[in-house]
Amino acid sequence: MRFIARYAKELDTAFEIITVYEDEVVTEQLTKDAPCIKTLAKKYPAAIWFERKMQDDFGIIIEDAFDKRPLVHQERFPKDLHPLRKDFKQTSLQEAVYVPYKYEAIKGDGVFQVAVGPIHAGIIEPGHFQFSQAGEDMLHLEVRHFYKHRGIEKMLEGKTLLEAKPIIERISANETIAYQICWRDIMLKASAEELPLALQKRHAFLLELERIIHHLSDLGFIPNDAGFGAALAYASKLAEDARRKMQEFTGHRFGFGAIEFQNSFIDIVSTQEWLHTLRESITYFEEWIMDVPSLWDRFDTTGELPFKKAMKYSCVGVVARASGVAIDRRINPFYLQHGFLMASEVSGDVGARFKVRLAEIQNSLLMMENFLQEDEIQVTLQDPQDGTYMSFCESSIGELFMAIDIKDGLIERFFVRDPSFVNWQALHIMMRHDIIADFPLINKSCDLSYAGNDL
Repeated sequence: MRFIARYAKELDTAFEIITVYEDEVVTEQLTKDAPCIKTLAKKYPAAIWFERKMQDDFGIIIEDAFDKRPLVHQERFPKDLHPLRKDFKQTSLQEAVYVPYKYEAIKGDGVFQVAVGPIHAGIIEPGHFQFSQAGEDMLHLEVRHFYKHRGIEKMLEGKTLLEAKPIIERISANETIAYQICWRDIMLKASAEELPLALQKRHAFLLELERIIHHLSDLGFIPNDAGFGAALAYASKLAEDARRKMQEFTGHRFGFGAIEFQNSFIDIVSTQEWLHTLRESITYFEEWIMDVPSLWDRFDTTGELPFKKAMKYSCVGVVARASGVAIDRRINPFYLQHGFLMASEVSGDVGARFKVRLAEIQNSLLMMENFLQEDEIQVTLQDPQDGTYMSFCESSIGELFMAIDIKDGLIERFFVRDPSFVNWQALHIMMRHDIIADFPLINKSCDLSYAGNDL
């Protein structure tokens, strides 16, 4: 079974552990006296971050885990304080004695450590990358994040679904439409409502526009990290045009507040003209960029993630599809009827991830034309019913998973697994056999979210 997520929630007299697989959800309860579970990381390596997070958030011990270091807690976080427990109060948080974090390191003659981050040049969120080096060769990389932990899971407790929406849609700006769609599906399930086809098309149109914006940015920055700045200039212009279209359609450049239960007017003729112009521009860009041999010398065989490793580490999205893993939440009747074709490559390198993005933009443009229609409709929702609800959406980065527990009409537990949370854990595999100068290029070819990772 494909592993998707593992998380905990606190009940009145016990903790409940929820493990989500492709076709099954497994729950188990632990006593609060000595909460202890066995690790899944021996079979599913990506489970280790989920388990370390449970240890930090709830004090649940992973008895046979190969890595029991803190994940979310930083060096001065109080050891015995667990912020997702119901009795946690923010006023009780005080700095503890500094305890150094022990990084993974390879030792030997001529091997040394290189620390990159958490503060970076340019506009980028904090993230730390610890390398073991032999000269220029990368022997090992450990990724460490959670410097910008915002307490979103705790923040959403006690709010209604409507009150939570402005927070949820701002978790990760590259995926704001995707987060809203996950929220939408939970709202619909809790209200026992179906979404009319016209609204499905409207929301899918915006999701594909968000995907195009993100991919266009990547198609510029990836060549830029290989020294080809002209690609960044061209792709940035296209991305900016698309961002302005998002504002035209939704009232905001990032689409905040875009997913509603009523249709808004879109000028179909002018939109079709823009889609046609963008298709011509991206076709020109592809023909140009594919004919730059020096660029492909950098892309090909760099940052390889083999198929078996992508499967083993539960990878999703562009990262998975570029390694031949056929995973995409858009493989469903609605998308297939509107022209969806899954893009994939098999080499699993920087070049493969670049090509997947090119193909996905072309397919998104086709589907957006098919999603256009003028129907005006509005849905009136009933009050959400108590229960546990789960949803999925294929964001621009990959499969997004969300789960919300509602009790007495309010959020009891909020959990989301951004695609980056699993893909970050496979990044170290891509560094082997390459030199440290390739790190920015490899990292950008995945273009993972720090904000979506650091809740």
